[in-house]
Amino acid sequence: MMKMRTMKYCITLVFLSLFLGNAMAQQQTAAQLQATAKTLMQQGDLDNAIKTLERAREQSPTDIEVLKDLSYASFIKKDYSRAIEVGKEAVANPVADAQAYQVLGLSYKAIALYKEAAKLYKTALLKFPNDGMLFNENGELLALDNKSDEAIAEWEKGIRADPSYNVNYYNATMYYVHTKNWLRVVLYGELFVNLESYTERTENIKGQIFHAYQSLFAPGYIRFLLNAKTTTVFEKAILATLESSGDMAKDGISKENLTSIRTRFILEWLQDKDKTYPFRLFNHQQYLLNQGLFEAYDQWLFGDVVNADAYHIWQNTHPKEYTGFKTFQESRVFKIPTGQYYFSR
Repeated sequence: MMKMRTMKYCITLVFLSLFLGNAMAQQQTAAQLQATAKTLMQQGDLDNAIKTLERAREQSPTDIEVLKDLSYASFIKKDYSRAIEVGKEAVANPVADAQAYQVLGLSYKAIALYKEAAKLYKTALLKFPNDGMLFNENGELLALDNKSDEAIAEWEKGIRADPSYNVNYYNATMYYVHTKNWLRVVLYGELFVNLESYTERTENIKGQIFHAYQSLFAPGYIRFLLNAKTTTVFEKAILATLESSGDMAKDGISKENLTSIRTRFILEWLQDKDKTYPFRLFNHQQYLLNQGLFEAYDQWLFGDVVNADAYHIWQNTHPKEYTGFKTFQESRVFKIPTGQYYFSR
């Protein structure tokens, strides 16, 4: 009798071990399938990526990461009905994150289902009220629907709530280029290129920043902004400090005098305004000045867009400064703290 009980107990343990082993194998297999699918997507093999993700979903039907990847792969393949079907399942998942809403929103926007996308983002922002990505997506949706004034309001909200999320700055900068708000182009553009640093978009924005400085120092323009009702107190403080450098720009803005103007600005700003308006961008500039890297930073910002040949000559004749800034730039992570938003009227 004792032997029978012992044998049943051993058999139970064997089956339990096999069950647990199979469960662990299934989880591992789902993860492996998902990893394989990501590789296939990177290689552009969407058909096999989707098939692989379907298998992963069979293994782990409620895995939010698998659902997001399957929805996104279907979106890339332009199978929007499938992407929406899986995306809806993803956002209904109790552990759905902001990215799940983003992926579903992309599919809605792709086929101009703007009302559905708007409802989706409204729900998402109630759940994730400080997510800069969702504010950006909502802003882009409004822009697609030709509601640019509402779009910029969303991008501004995103900058305020999640100041280190880069894309809101990009879209806001391009909006202000269109509306010729040159001070916002200067500020948001420079924040953006520090957050994103090395992309095709940053090269475009660098050119916009330089053009904005040229427009900002056009005769009478700073004084016009100082008297404008739409200019915030913070912006007026910046403009008043910049105005004192107007004599340096009497013959227009060049790469050389712009660096001098920016240097004078940061030195004057730090005398009395930094305590009232601590601002990450200006603290960054101060650090670079103290480290002897500000000229190299300005070359990185404006050299290529103003005169690429002159920039390459500068690199060759200033190897220490060029290498020092490049090393610094590649080793740091530019982050912007919350609480430094001063653009509300």
